[in-house]
Amino acid sequence: LLQQSTDPTPLLGFLPQLRPPHGSFCCCWSHRRRREHTTGMKGEEQGEAEEEGLPSGPTTGEADLRRVAAHVDSLISSSYSVKLFPGKWHSLRNKLALLSSGLTSAAPSSSDSYPNSPLPGLLRAITATVEQARGLALCCSGESPYPGGKLLMRSDLDLAASRLDLHAGSLAGAYASGVLTHAMAVVVPRPGAGATREDVRFYVRDLFSRMEVGVPAEMRSRALSAFHQLLRDGEKGAGAALAESPEAALALLVGFLDSADGADREDAAGAVSLVAGLESHRPWLVRAGAVAALVRVLESGTGLGKERAAGALRRLTENSDNAWSVSAHGGVAPLLELCRGGGEGELVGSACRVLRNLAGVGEVRRYMVEQGVVEVFVELSTSSSSEEELQVLAMELLLVIAADDPEAKARVVRERGVESLVRALHPSSSSSNSSKVRETALRAIEALCFSPTSSVNALIAAGFLDRVVSFLRHGDASLQGSALKAASGLSMISDESRRAMGDAGLAPELLRLLEVVKSSEAREAAAAALARMVSEQRNRRRFVRDENGVCRVLRLVVPGTEKTAATKSLLSILTAVSESGSGRRRIAGCHYVEHLQKLAEADVADAKRIIKKLSCNRLINMLSGIWSSS
Repeated sequence: LLQQSTDPTPLLGFLPQLRPPHGSFCCCWSHRRRREHTTGMKGEEQGEAEEEGLPSGPTTGEADLRRVAAHVDSLISSSYSVKLFPGKWHSLRNKLALLSSGLTSAAPSSSDSYPNSPLPGLLRAITATVEQARGLALCCSGESPYPGGKLLMRSDLDLAASRLDLHAGSLAGAYASGVLTHAMAVVVPRPGAGATREDVRFYVRDLFSRMEVGVPAEMRSRALSAFHQLLRDGEKGAGAALAESPEAALALLVGFLDSADGADREDAAGAVSLVAGLESHRPWLVRAGAVAALVRVLESGTGLGKERAAGALRRLTENSDNAWSVSAHGGVAPLLELCRGGGEGELVGSACRVLRNLAGVGEVRRYMVEQGVVEVFVELSTSSSSEEELQVLAMELLLVIAADDPEAKARVVRERGVESLVRALHPSSSSSNSSKVRETALRAIEALCFSPTSSVNALIAAGFLDRVVSFLRHGDASLQGSALKAASGLSMISDESRRAMGDAGLAPELLRLLEVVKSSEAREAAAAALARMVSEQRNRRRFVRDENGVCRVLRLVVPGTEKTAATKSLLSILTAVSESGSGRRRIAGCHYVEHLQKLAEADVADAKRIIKKLSCNRLINMLSGIWSSS
């Protein structure tokens, strides 16, 4: 009735009639009567006054409001000791906290008219409900028996919750009608560093009160902004802001995400993003409907609001269940639109990070592919307007989305993603972070473009091998490592890929790396890749024609290192070379052949086979000389 009436003041006069009669709850009233006698109360009139929570003599409206608010606070504190129905008491505490917040910051519009206004009746009704709820709390704590049983107790708790909702609505109606106003015209000043816990508690309650029923709207907005600032102070500030009734507070906060005021939506999105950083509070945010509200901010909010909403969703979607929720509420489309729109770097980056979390769920990832995520990130990975951090994010997303999905890989090829990734390998002298972009592109190429054959052919045609040679020759240590890993992977694919590597001139660069790098892992990778290349006939002929190539390999085959993976690969190279007469002559003509002889003497099988071939070759040469002289 209060909410429907344009002038709820007359209705407030009926509130005393809403007060529950004595004995309406099964156990609380008898316990309260016993407590009154033990405290030595004298006189029926005095007992009735205390029962109502208001003094019997003349009072001021503001004092009565504070007294009733303290009464509510006392019940909130005592309710934490209940043992039965903890879920219902949690809900009751939330309702009590909101009621206390409204009472704490209220003041009668006129002190003179207070005794004749409906406000005293409202306060008596609230006090009666609180007293009866206090009796229920004692029963639920085991301090007093309840003859009606648990079923009746559950019903009484539901009745108390309904009455608290009615009182909250009546209080809001009193504000709307002008019977109550806010005690202060501005938000309470924020407590300093040395403030007591009670000061902070009062400040937070005042903020909640103004956020909930703030009139005018500017006061409501200022309270929200102050609450946002409190959360920005880190865990200490968040702890103070959410110490009491966090579920109700977060529900109120989430409601601001649908505000018509853009600044309010920004503050609310920022506050929700900060709370989402607290893992323990994420379930409350989700239950309050934060995911759907944040998606709506992505669709229609301001730039800053969208950025903060995306940040909140990024934190929430660290849990895969919440990733499902974002997809179910239609969040994929606005996130992709933000990435496609080429907005501010921070905004696009936040959207990319949310999508990266969503891609961790297989079904959501497939839906993202259907919605065109591959096309968006292929474009973003090489866009000249994209910041390098965004390029890296886009490539990492392509890795997550397409690495294990043949259909997504095929889309990468169709969208000319192979060529885009190769273009990203070109150095950017204008940025110190370009090396990071190239390393990420190499990883993406290795994961996405080494199969099927059509991808490999497109990769080679796009000039990928020229870039690898350049990185091996001129890149820093990190980039050289990434290029070496890519070259090693490509050498495993097929004879065609190995021939293309030989044509691009990778063999001399791999051999040079073997001579200069200290890392055993890098030496092993380079030696293995070179061995696979030399196993291909055309590459082997080219290698043998090089005057120094074979001799440089012999120099690297040092006695005592025969058990290392690099030396085994080098011996494989020499074994392949020794298959031809010209190759055997190259080996025999190098003075480092003694390394091979020492390994043969150490009973290394590959070395013995090569020496045996060399001996046969010398015998044939001697016989050829004899036959030619006769």
